Amino acid sequence: MTGVFIQTAKYLMIALIITYTVQSFLVFFRHHAENVKRILFKEQMVLIYLFLSLGFLSMTAYTDDRQILVLFGFTLGVITLIQLVYRLIYVHGSVLLCNHMCILFGTGMLVLTRLDQAQAARQLVIGAVSIGITAFFPYLMFKKQDTFRKWKLVYLIVSAGLLLLVLLAGKTSYGAKISVSIGGISIQPVELVKLLYIFFLAAVYYEKQTLRIAIFAGGCTVAFLLILAAARDLGAALIFFVIYVGMTYAVYRKWVLLPAAAGIVVVAMIGAGKLIGHVSNRIIAWKNPLSAIDDQGYQISQSLFGIGTGSWMGSGLFMGRPKSIPVVSKDFIFSAISEELGAIVAICVILISLSTLLLFFRMAKSMQDPFYRWVSLGMGICYGFQVFLTIGGCIKLIPSTGVTFPLVSYGGSSLLVTFTMFALLESFYITTKKKDSR
Repeated sequence: MTGVFIQTAKYLMIALIITYTVQSFLVFFRHHAENVKRILFKEQMVLIYLFLSLGFLSMTAYTDDRQILVLFGFTLGVITLIQLVYRLIYVHGSVLLCNHMCILFGTGMLVLTRLDQAQAARQLVIGAVSIGITAFFPYLMFKKQDTFRKWKLVYLIVSAGLLLLVLLAGKTSYGAKISVSIGGISIQPVELVKLLYIFFLAAVYYEKQTLRIAIFAGGCTVAFLLILAAARDLGAALIFFVIYVGMTYAVYRKWVLLPAAAGIVVVAMIGAGKLIGHVSNRIIAWKNPLSAIDDQGYQISQSLFGIGTGSWMGSGLFMGRPKSIPVVSKDFIFSAISEELGAIVAICVILISLSTLLLFFRMAKSMQDPFYRWVSLGMGICYGFQVFLTIGGCIKLIPSTGVTFPLVSYGGSSLLVTFTMFALLESFYITTKKKDSR
C-alpha cells in the first residue's frame, strides 16, 4: 500500500507542477480581469501546498522518519509567512512573483530535506529571518526613496572593502576564496556585493550618462573583476561582468558592447583555463567528463548519470543516488531534482524561473524612475544569469562555475540576498505606483 501511495504521489506531483507552470504563463501573457486573477493566484497556492504535501508525505512513507514531518510543517509555515507578508505589507505588488518565490523555495526545501536534513533546517531559519528583514522594505523605500540613489560612493567603498576582506582573509573552497568565518558562521560577502554593485551602477548612470561616466563605471568594474580573479572566484566575476554589460547596454543602447563582451569572455576563459588550475580542471571535465571520470570529470559525470537515470518521470524521492554527486545541495541541486523528480518537473522549474525573469523585466520596464528601473533590471540580469550558469553547469552546456540556484540551492548568504532582491523589486514596483498616483 505504501508503494502505491508513493508512485501515485509522484505522478500527481508532476501533474500539479505542470498545471502551476501553465497557469503562470497564462496569467503573464493573457489579460485577465482582477477577480479572475485573484482566483488563479489562489489556485496556484493550493497547487503549491498540494505539491509539497505529496512530496514530504511520500518521503515520510518511504523512510518512516518523523523528522521529515517536522521539516514539512516548518516549510509550510515559512511559505505561509511569505504569503502573509506579501499580501499584507506588499499591497499592490506582484502576487505571481510571490507565488514563484514560494514554489521555488518550497521545491528547494523538498529536495534539501531528502539530501541533508540539517542543511534543510538551517535553510528554513535563514528563510524566516529573510522574510522578517524584508518586511520593512516597502516603508523604507517609500520614505527614503531619494536617498539610495545618492550613495554611489558608499556602495563602491563597501563593495571594495568586502571583496578585499574575502581576498585577504577568505577561506579557500574548491580552488576559490569565497567565504569568511565570523563568530563561527560562514558567510559569502560576494553575494551582498552583487546587490551593492547593481545599486552602484544604477546610481552612477542616474547622475549622468556620458562617456566619462561609462569609463568610470567600467574602470570600477575592472577593479572588482581583478580582485575576484585574484581570489579565483571566476563564477562571481562572470556574473559581475554580465551585469555591467547588460546595464550599460540598457543605458547607452550601443550594440557594439555585446559582441565585444562576448569576445572578452572567450579570451578570459581561455586565459583562465591556462593559468588557474581548478578552472583548467573544470574545462577538462566539460569537454569530455567520461575521459576523466576518476578525477576532474567525476562530478559532472555523476550529474549526467543522475539526470539520465531519472528520465522523464524521475526515480522517486529517496529512490535515486543524488548524494553521489559532490556538493549536490549547492552547485548541482538541479541534477538531484532531475534524477528523483524527473525531467518534466525539472523543465517546469526552468520555465518557472524563466517566468520569474520575465516578471523582473516587465516590472522594471513599467517603472518611470530611471534609478529604480536600472536596479530592477540589474537584479533581473543577476538572477537570470545565475540560473543559467547553474543549470548549464549541471547539463554540461557550459563548464561548472560553482554558482548556486537562487532560492533552490542550499546557502544562507545566497538565500538572504535573493529574498532581498525579490523584496526590493516589489518595493520599487509599489513605490512607483504610489508615486504615479499622487
